[in-house]
Amino acid sequence: MTSLNVPRPRSREIATGGGTLSDDLLIAKINHGFDHLDADGDGLLTERDHVLMSHSVARSLGHQEGSEAEAVIVRAYLTVWHDLHLAGKPAGTEAITREQFVASTGALADDPQAAREILGALAEAFLAVADADRSGTVDAGEFFVFQRGHFAGLCRDDADEAFRRLDLDGDGTLSAAEFTSAIIEYWTSRDPAAPGNWWTGKAPYAL
Repeated sequence: MTSLNVPRPRSREIATGGGTLSDDLLIAKINHGFDHLDADGDGLLTERDHVLMSHSVARSLGHQEGSEAEAVIVRAYLTVWHDLHLAGKPAGTEAITREQFVASTGALADDPQAAREILGALAEAFLAVADADRSGTVDAGEFFVFQRGHFAGLCRDDADEAFRRLDLDGDGTLSAAEFTSAIIEYWTSRDPAAPGNWWTGKAPYAL
């Protein structure tokens, strides 16, 4: 991700047959994710960011401003903010700093059950938005327009390459399981070869 002045956990590298597993990779991904979740660029994650993201995704999916389809997406993103990001935070919390986000998200890497519960709920919310034709799966076109709403600079070629990496069985769609696995791996895996590293599109840390 970007080089930012944020606290980093002590690097933990574990030898494997194909390389190393490092906290540096994980923290890089989390920072990259924060950069795009922080839609207004003020260095804080807030409810406003989620509203801005929901509007961007709605436009990318072709929904009109003020439409019921847009309202459904806004509600989904506000649910993510209130039920996931604010979970366990002190009453009255209105913003999450980058440092707090990196620390709390990074901790999920060492708590697989919490990761599946929290990130699985996130994946379920995102899948409901990305699956525009309500087929229960996400095809390459749906993946691109959904992700373009979060990552404005994402081009179709990079999105298609990412999609191929995430489509583990090669059937041309992301099943609910593949979609969920991609999100969980992105936010928790230290493995540079993990397919989920491609969740945001082509990136320097995706092998």
